[in-house]
Amino acid sequence: MATRLSTVLMGTFLQLRYEPTPKRIRASLDGAAVVDTLQAYLVWEPRRITPVYAVPEQELLAGLAAPALPPALVEEHPFALRQGAAPTSLDPGTAFGKHTIAGEELDVVTGTAAAPRAAFRTEDPDLAGYVILEFPAFDWLEDDEEIIGHPRDPFHRVDIRASSVDVEVALDGVTLASTNGAQLLYETMLPVRYYIPPADVRLDLLEESPKRTVCPYKGQASYWSYPASGQGRNLAWSYDRRYVDAAQIHGLISFYNERVDLTVDGVLQPRPVSPWSRTDGPGSPGGPGSPGPGSSGGPGAL
Repeated sequence: MATRLSTVLMGTFLQLRYEPTPKRIRASLDGAAVVDTLQAYLVWEPRRITPVYAVPEQELLAGLAAPALPPALVEEHPFALRQGAAPTSLDPGTAFGKHTIAGEELDVVTGTAAAPRAAFRTEDPDLAGYVILEFPAFDWLEDDEEIIGHPRDPFHRVDIRASSVDVEVALDGVTLASTNGAQLLYETMLPVRYYIPPADVRLDLLEESPKRTVCPYKGQASYWSYPASGQGRNLAWSYDRRYVDAAQIHGLISFYNERVDLTVDGVLQPRPVSPWSRTDGPGSPGGPGSPGPGSSGGPGAL
C-alpha cells in the first residue's frame, strides 16, 4: 500500500522530533558568545511546526542558572494544518515558554547580560546532554551567515517558477491586481503564492502598513492594506533582497489567497484555510514563521 509522505510528516506533530545538522551553529547575546558547535540538533517540540536549536550543554560558552523570575503567562495559539482537521498544532506566534514536554527552564547568563528562561533542558533521554535554546533571545549564525526567524527546516522546501497564467486578485468586487507574469511560489504543505509585478497591482488602492515580519527562507516582508474593506488589513506583502535564494520574488507583491478572490486562468480558486485566514494571523505568509512572517511568521514562513 502506498504512503503519502505529507501524511507521515503531519502524523509526527504530536511527538518530540529532532534531526542532527552538519552546520556550524553559533549564538550570541549582546555580542557575547553563547555557543559555537558542530553538534547541534534541530528540535521540534510536540505540536510545533518550526524547529529551534538544541546544543550540547558542555559546549556552552555561557552559564545556565535557575530562573530569576517567575514564569510568564504564555498565550497558546492552536490551529489546524488542514481544513477539517483538529486545531492540534501551535501557531509560530506561540512563544518559546509554552513547552509541550517535561523539562526544566533555565536562564542563560553571560558576563554582561542574561536571557530569562531562554534555555530548556528536556527530560527526554534521546536529548540527554543537550539544552534547547530560544531562537529570538539570541543572534544566530549558520556557518558565517546570519539567520533570522527560526532555523530552516531541512524537510521544508521553497520552489519559485515563472508562469504565464492569467491571475486576477479581487476583494469585495474590486480588482486589486491582474497579470500574466506572476512568479508562483510552491512551499511544502502551504498554499501556492502568486507574486505579481508592482506594475500589475493597483497600488493606488493600497496603503503601506507599518507591519514587518521575517521568514527564514525569504527575508523581511513589508505589507500593504486595502483600507476600503474590513478584510483588507495587511492583505499583501513584498520581500526585501536579503536572500539570494528568493531573488525571483524580490520586489514582487503577493496577496493572501485565504482572504481575497483569486482567479487563475478564469477559474475562481477556493480560499484555503490556514493560520493566515484571519487578519490577525501570524506574520509570515505561507511558511514556518513566527509572530507577525516567520518575529518570524512571514508569508511563507510556516
